[in-house]
Amino acid sequence: MNESKSNPRIVCIIQARMGSSRLPGKVMKEICGRPMLDWVVKRAARSRLISHVLVATTISPDDDAITEYSGSEGIAYSRGSEFDVLDRYYQAARGADAEIVVRLTADCPLIDPDLIDKTIQALLVEDADFAANRLPPPYHRTYPIGLDVEVAAFSALETAWKYAAEGFEREHVMPYLYDPSHSMRFIVVDHETDLGMLRWTVDTPEDMEFIRQVTGLLKCRDDFSWLDVVKLLEENPNLNEINAGISHKTLKDVDSRAGMK
Repeated sequence: MNESKSNPRIVCIIQARMGSSRLPGKVMKEICGRPMLDWVVKRAARSRLISHVLVATTISPDDDAITEYSGSEGIAYSRGSEFDVLDRYYQAARGADAEIVVRLTADCPLIDPDLIDKTIQALLVEDADFAANRLPPPYHRTYPIGLDVEVAAFSALETAWKYAAEGFEREHVMPYLYDPSHSMRFIVVDHETDLGMLRWTVDTPEDMEFIRQVTGLLKCRDDFSWLDVVKLLEENPNLNEINAGISHKTLKDVDSRAGMK
């Protein structure tokens, strides 16, 4: 891709680690015979606007499995801080010469490339510092949990890296950018129909069972759209019951091992 000011280098960084508190090793658990991480990488790579996709994992030996798999599959990766995820993102983005950074997480195997592009376009059209298709309360989520896309100008990410001081800002990467007190220009991309009650992320065994059943019914293809999943759930509403009782983590939840407030 020939990057320029009108065609910037857009780097998608997928954060991944083995140390999930509720489902350890989840990013390497298989869906249709492939690690969940591979689903996220392959679906992100279908974006028309992304220049480069890489996995950002940690320097912990526990995450060697991620780098070994990525290396064997030709997936670009970097390693950084286990708990200061903002620093991990910044160092990965700087190393990849990113002008715009797309943040995804490796526990969202149904992530949609068209929705990624829609969020990128919102940032570009509005010449904003940050764009996302969901923000925490008081904003209201309208896309299913598990389709989360955050996009930031590298310059904005660098500002957050320099000045973000709260533990949740370092662990959740982007909160500094949508804090109104920091005067960043941010855009929220909403869906016209509110589907924010749907849960498509993987954080528990129930979530994984939901994803495995959905992808199985979609014949284990990875080229479906998120609207195909919506249609499938309309035809099979019982699938939503599999993980309906799972609570979603909040912005202020931080890993107790991080030692950050």
